[in-house]
Amino acid sequence: MESSALGETLPEGRAALSRSSSLGTAFAPAPGLPELVGAGHRDLHWTTVYRLALIATDAVVVALALLFAQSARFDVSPLKPVEQAEVPYAVVAVAIGVLWLGMLAAFRSRESRFVGSGTVEYQRVAKATLYAFGGFAVVALAVKLNDVSRGYLLIALPVGLGGLLLDRYFWRSWLISRRRAGGCLTGAFVVGSHPDATRVTKDLVKHHHAGYKPAGVAFTDGLGGAHELVTDGARVPLLDFRTLADTVRATHTRAVIVAGDLPGGRAQIQDLGWQLENSKTELILMSQLTDVAGPRIHMRPVDGLPMLHVDLPQYAGFNHTLKRGIDLVLGGVAFLLLSPVLALVALAVRLDSPGPVLFRQERIGVAGRSFTMFKFRSMVIDAEERLAALQAANEGAGLLFKMRDDPRITRVGAFIRRYSLDELPQLFNVLNGTMSLIGPRPPLPREVAVYEGRVNRRLLIKPGITGLWQVSGRSNLSWEESVKLDLYYVENWSVVTDFVILLKTVKAVLKRDGAY
Repeated sequence: MESSALGETLPEGRAALSRSSSLGTAFAPAPGLPELVGAGHRDLHWTTVYRLALIATDAVVVALALLFAQSARFDVSPLKPVEQAEVPYAVVAVAIGVLWLGMLAAFRSRESRFVGSGTVEYQRVAKATLYAFGGFAVVALAVKLNDVSRGYLLIALPVGLGGLLLDRYFWRSWLISRRRAGGCLTGAFVVGSHPDATRVTKDLVKHHHAGYKPAGVAFTDGLGGAHELVTDGARVPLLDFRTLADTVRATHTRAVIVAGDLPGGRAQIQDLGWQLENSKTELILMSQLTDVAGPRIHMRPVDGLPMLHVDLPQYAGFNHTLKRGIDLVLGGVAFLLLSPVLALVALAVRLDSPGPVLFRQERIGVAGRSFTMFKFRSMVIDAEERLAALQAANEGAGLLFKMRDDPRITRVGAFIRRYSLDELPQLFNVLNGTMSLIGPRPPLPREVAVYEGRVNRRLLIKPGITGLWQVSGRSNLSWEESVKLDLYYVENWSVVTDFVILLKTVKAVLKRDGAY
């Protein structure tokens, strides 16, 4: 009888439950909240405009890719009909284009949670593209549409996929620049104990690319008499934990982030979720896992028990074979295309100062094996002998020696360092298998000799010409930040991640940030 009555009046019963819960007491706005009222509507506005912009540019890229494929395959104007075709290619192009754009929408490649950071957006774009062409191929086979040229499809697919990825990359760069300036951020309330909520708030302020701006903090262990939390120059209002749900609705806040455990455990989180129903608010639970990339985490509910599976890092097998194949192909192509640049730099180094063109240095690679790394010489020939006298002026982080105005650097050396041209001979290392295009920074033997604990994990994969360290600030980073980035890459690398790092490398080289 009770079960039946509950089933008939569930919405009213749940609303009453929310009002009577420990979080649902009378609402009293905290100091600093009036200016937050309506902020949620502004968040919705920018996400809508950004999504529409992505739809428009995706459509343009798809159309251009299909027009280019027709022109390249048949050597005619894209607007001219192709002779001896049962179905005009204009119809084929429209069918593929509609299916392609539909797949991009179906795979939720423009979801606001994934734009601006991570690789999920790029992965969904790639999957949508492959499914679109695969689906068209199946349909064409089923209806016996045999006159569609395979060459046409083989041109449209890579050109279109590359165009879409570049399109998303440029939009992401724009979005990150806006977020750096404080715009295009989703307001979020952070909930948790003092240590957990403070840590998460500080991380959100520091890592703007995550896309969330702390709009308020609710400590589960009391306000402590304060009205705001000050962290990294940001002032965040403190909220009453007991009236959090009412505050969310009054301010139209778009996200609530639970940092750590709540006092009531799982029941408290469930209660909070009930109160936020129909409020268009995201409920985000911060994982206790650190430095684990999203693709390694899988959720599998079993009889109401949410089981979180974490894929352990693998350092052999198909993916590493694929990585080696990509190194050989891209490294070989890069060497051929950059041969004139290599020759010009070698000539400039030779004419600028006495000494060999190439600088050879022992570095430590995978599994602690030493190898000879090649670079264009950018210093005088007795640079190593003069190092001891310059140690007092060291500006490097941790074990690294760096000096902005190093007197040992030659005139040509300063130029090629500024644009990272001195590292081009490392393509030889990539081709001979001692290095990879992407990987941790190759350390010196004296650095490895004093490695402690987890730092040794940097040696589990091949070092790279570029990597997360190089695209995140290089010499401007602290030793701890450099190690953290390298360890993150070692455990979480993927082919998509490598592609993103290569794109960021071009940007980092042009900006010359941290290059000295």
